[in-house]
Amino acid sequence: MAPSAMSRGRDTNWTKSLSEAQPVPYWLEDPGKPRPEPALTGAETCDLLVVGGGYSGLWTALIAKEREPQRDVVLLEGREVGWAASGRNGGFCAASLTHGLANGLARWPEEIHTLRELGERNLDEIEAAIARHGIDCDFERTGEIDVATETYQAWHLRDWYEEIAREGLADGIEFLDADAVREQVNSPTFQAGLYDRRGVAMLHPAKLAWGLKRACLKLGVRVHEHTPALTLKPYGAGMTVRTPYGQVRARRVALGTNVFPSLVRRARSYTVPVYDYALMTEPLTAGQLASVGWQNRQGLGDSANQFHYFRLSADNRVLWGGYDAIYPYGGRVRAEYDDRPETYAKLAGHFFTCFPQLEGVRFTHAWGGAIDTCSRFSAFFGTAHQGKVAYAAGYTGLGVGATRFGAEVMLDLLAGETTERTSLAMVRKKPLPFPPEPFAWTGIALTKWSLARADAHAGRRNLWLRTMDRLGLGFDS
Repeated sequence: MAPSAMSRGRDTNWTKSLSEAQPVPYWLEDPGKPRPEPALTGAETCDLLVVGGGYSGLWTALIAKEREPQRDVVLLEGREVGWAASGRNGGFCAASLTHGLANGLARWPEEIHTLRELGERNLDEIEAAIARHGIDCDFERTGEIDVATETYQAWHLRDWYEEIAREGLADGIEFLDADAVREQVNSPTFQAGLYDRRGVAMLHPAKLAWGLKRACLKLGVRVHEHTPALTLKPYGAGMTVRTPYGQVRARRVALGTNVFPSLVRRARSYTVPVYDYALMTEPLTAGQLASVGWQNRQGLGDSANQFHYFRLSADNRVLWGGYDAIYPYGGRVRAEYDDRPETYAKLAGHFFTCFPQLEGVRFTHAWGGAIDTCSRFSAFFGTAHQGKVAYAAGYTGLGVGATRFGAEVMLDLLAGETTERTSLAMVRKKPLPFPPEPFAWTGIALTKWSLARADAHAGRRNLWLRTMDRLGLGFDS
């Protein structure tokens, strides 16, 4: 929601709403949370070692076993499966592999139809895998609406819809005027919308991670939690990874560590951590839900540079997140950054501006977490140690769906195969790295200030942002 819309909110709507909010991720408190697997002790050997127990690593291990059931696979997780970004996100599982169609069209116009087809196929395959492995994660193929909350945003949405229609990319996407979008979800701030009816699913993010873990175990993957990978070094024809209580020797290694420092040191400069925050309400009553509409349960996101994302949970809570994207100086990932009351207060005010009819609703949970962002917003890939190690990172908040595609890319790279995926420019080329400090912090701070200024001035981008656009650089959560 743009600043001018937010200024209409009343502080009295949110002062009491946060009084009982627990500073923990709602999703991770689910009673169905599985017990962690034992830590690795001693030495193990395997064909494929997967480092990271989020979506990236879990999909890699699962697909590796599905492709080749006899392959011996080990997965290491430094804490517990799904505890980081995979268990803290909004649960938007998008078909887009490029952080949205606009970003993909701007960066890879020659390949955008292929990228879109691969993304749609990837989402279909996620849905099929969830059914095949009996994963109960509240999966709903509801779609998503991008909403305009300012007049200039409504104009931009209509212009964008006309552009993608000319490019043959508007199949399944519908432009909604103010009346039409409010028939879907009722907010006085909504002035237009773009409704992608099939390209996004809603799900319970932690349950997806836990379900993938169970599927991996069932197929014979050896999973070790509370086992951080400390070093990665060549060993004979393969690689060895040292852990606190042991080591693993593997023919091939796939790194799904994302926001955490890569074991391939040269890959570290391509990502920075961005902290994102979210609130979860108590369950809405039937009357409250009726006042909002939302019968089709779509995910929603607004069109500002500093944007919000929001959706309904299975028990009709509203998740409301986004807007602030906090980069800590030096790019450090620390637990203390997961809690930010000043952002919670800001988000609560924005929530009641969007839905004034929900005044009196309380928030039960408020939390944050780190996202791995890169300068082009979408995942990048690479190999190291003569092709024995592969990595994927930089999903920038859209990794719920795209990590499955990234897993397939890593496995293709490790197999030395030329496929439709590995032939993509998106896979073959990397984004520009971030500069060292203090230049990274200064550049990111200037970009954030410029984005907020653009939101306050009808989307007009200053010289700094126009220069960043020409260079293909950005900063986003």
